[in-house]
Formats: sequence, C-alpha cells, structure tokens
Amino acid sequence: MGVVIEREEWALTPLAYPLLSAASLAAVLLLPCFSPPSHSTGGAAASSSHPPSPFDVGTTPFLRFRRAFLFVFSLASVAEGIHSVFGEDECTRCGLGREQMASRLAAAAAAALFLGGLSGVVSDKLGPRRACIFYWTLQLAVGTLKSFSGLRCACINNLISALASSMFYFCFETWFVAEHEKQGQKQDLLFDSFWLMTFFESMSLVGSQGITNLLVHDDDKGFLLPYAFAALLSVVSILYIRKNASSTTHHASVIGSYQKSFFAHVFRDKRVLILVLAQASILFSMSAFWFLWAPTIVADGRDAQLSLISPCFLASRMFGSISFPWFYGATAPFRNEDSLTTAFITAGIALSIVAYDYQEIGTLVILFCIFHACVGFILPSLARLRTMYLPNELRGGMMSFSLGLANAALFIFLMQGAYHQNIANSTILGFAACGLLVSGGCIHMLRRRRKHPRQDTRSL
Repeated sequence: MGVVIEREEWALTPLAYPLLSAASLAAVLLLPCFSPPSHSTGGAAASSSHPPSPFDVGTTPFLRFRRAFLFVFSLASVAEGIHSVFGEDECTRCGLGREQMASRLAAAAAAALFLGGLSGVVSDKLGPRRACIFYWTLQLAVGTLKSFSGLRCACINNLISALASSMFYFCFETWFVAEHEKQGQKQDLLFDSFWLMTFFESMSLVGSQGITNLLVHDDDKGFLLPYAFAALLSVVSILYIRKNASSTTHHASVIGSYQKSFFAHVFRDKRVLILVLAQASILFSMSAFWFLWAPTIVADGRDAQLSLISPCFLASRMFGSISFPWFYGATAPFRNEDSLTTAFITAGIALSIVAYDYQEIGTLVILFCIFHACVGFILPSLARLRTMYLPNELRGGMMSFSLGLANAALFIFLMQGAYHQNIANSTILGFAACGLLVSGGCIHMLRRRRKHPRQDTRSL
C-alpha cells in the first residue's frame, strides 16, 4: 500500500495588496491637507489655503529636473531589480552547488568591499553626473554579457554587478543634492525628494518583477531577454543624461586635500560616524533579509508562493517612505531623530522575533512587512541627516565607507554561515537585529548632541 503525502500550501490573503495600496494612496493624498500652507511669492491667497502636492512644489526648472531625475532613477531601479530577481535563478541554472554559490556571493561582497569603497572617492572626484554615466556603463556591460547564455555564468559578471550596485545609492543621491544646491531651492523640497526616491525605487522594483516574468521565455535558446532589456535601459539612460542633464558643478580637489577634508568631516565628527554606523547596519540587515527570508519561510514545511509575498514587502517599504514627510518639519509630532530612533528599534525588534524562535508563516510575513516599512522610513531620514552634517562633495566617500562596513560583515557571514556552515541563519538575523537596536541608540545620542534641535546645522 502506497503512502500518500498531502501537500499543504499557505496562501497570502487577497486583502493584503489593496490594504497596502489604499494606505499608501491615502498617505499621499492627505499629506497636503495636513501640511502648513505654502507661502510662495506671487501665489494667490487661494493657493496658500490649499497646499500643493509634494510632486508639484518648486520652480519650473527644478520641477523639470526632478521629473527627469526620477525617470532615470526609476530606470536604474528597474535594471537593479531585473538583475536581482532573475539573478537568483542563475546559480541553479548554471549547476552550481551550495558551496559554489556561497563563494560567488562572498566574492561579490569582497568586490563591493574593496572596489566599492574606492568608487565613492572616484565619484566625488568625477562629479555626480559623470558618476551616474559610469554607473550606467557598468550596467550596460553586465547586461550585455548576461544576455548570452554562454556568458551569464562568468565570474566577471558578479564583480561588475557588485560594483554597479555599490554605486547605485550614492551616485544618484549626490547628483540630485548637487543640482538642488545649484538651483538654490529650499531644504523642504530636497527632503521631499529623498522619500520620493525611496518610493519610486520600491515601485520600480515591483515593476521589474512583472517585466522579468513577461520577458523570461525560452531562455535556454541562447539569448536572455531580461538582461537585454536591462542593457537597453542602460543605453537609453546614458543618451538621456548626456543630452538633457546639465553639467553640475562639483568641488574638485586634489587627493591630499580630499583626504584631509574626509578625515575632518567623517572620522573626527562623531555625528557623521553615528550616521556611518546607522547606514551600515540598515544596509547589512537589508542584505541579510533578502538572503534569508525565503529559507526562513519555507522552513515551516508548507508550500508558499514566494513571488506573491515579496511584492508585499516592497509595498510596505513604499508605505514607510510615504510616512516620512508626516514625521519631520516644524509641525511634526516628534523630532526626526526621535522618529528615526523608533523606526530602528521597531525594525530590530521585528528581526529579533524572527531570529529568536520559530513563527508561523503569517506571523513571519507581518514581521517582515513591518521591517520593510521601517526601512522605507529610515533611508530618507538618513539622507536628510547626511545633508545636515556632511558636505556634499564627501557624500560618495562616506556612503561607500558605510557600504564597505556592511559588505565586510556580509562577507564574514557568507563564508562562515553559507560556505563553512558554522553559523545558523537565526544567528545572522540576530546579529542584524542587534545592529539595528544599537543604531537606534546611537541616533538617540545624536539628538542629544544637537545644540539647536529644530534647526539644521548646515544650510544648503
């Protein structure tokens, strides 16, 4: 008599998607109603009683640049999403085992650690516009190589992709802040743009999953359409930046003066060191999550459609980014550092619960959604604090230094946990949770160091 093994599948409730979408839409639509009235010169009295949408605030040249910037930034997010979503299947199709996969991931982390750390300095020296063109050149190279089935398993692809991903955040953020300084806009417009970047990034990552699913068809025939589409996006973006983006001025300096300035503003400023630690902790926790969330969920023993769960995480991140403008400014219920401290602690508690003991799949999904909502709030908050305490000409070097710390920890855990299997997944998540909790305490110390809690220490 044969044994029949019943297959039990866990399904996500259909209400999750409309609830997250409705919450994000309500946060965007209701924000102007609860914002202070606009006092723009030349505006009518009626316009001051109805504050404009954050999408329409600013002068015409600035609005034109921000729309073009968000367009290029969204294309970059789509390209990053294609490489991450479709790249997870590469190792399996190439016939690599667990140890080989771990060694390749560790090699990519090592490349991002050493080459990525130098890329921040190079970006500061080249200028933000040229740095973005260099980023797209790397994306074009890796997209072209991976478009052919015979080349997609080459180790050089992982190195180039790791270098491009390490430049993704700081080159675009530096470019936007430099243009903001050039046009002399208000700081509120810059802070709104930070959460818009996180919002559009999350939305583009969701879209990249749909694009990848549409383009994946008969990829064994030799030509991979998802990577070819990513290469096409790179060509379009390079041509668009060269034709439409103005050459933004940057503070060029010799290497010696750059080193002196970097030591003075980064290593000798405890406030900036706190931001370095906080940025490194959130980047490491994000990387650890995307490595471990799928094994954590399937450890329940039941089947689950992971492709339907991951969009909820990105939607939660969108909701967290939209919550950012509600918690800063003169009318905010709490100071930004207090809200940021709460977000770090909440994210740390969510991961610590996952690492502490086994949880049901539904509980895990809720905890992971809470974690991503906190991430969506933390990223623009840290960008705001970087603008307050750090000169923009050092932004790339500082962010790449934070990324280097995160990649160093990631390299150690990949080698010890995935390759040598000496560290459990729960230990890695626990370490990430501890880093978030410590960062929350550091941000609380940062608030106490401010002499003027309601004023910025650096004007743009």
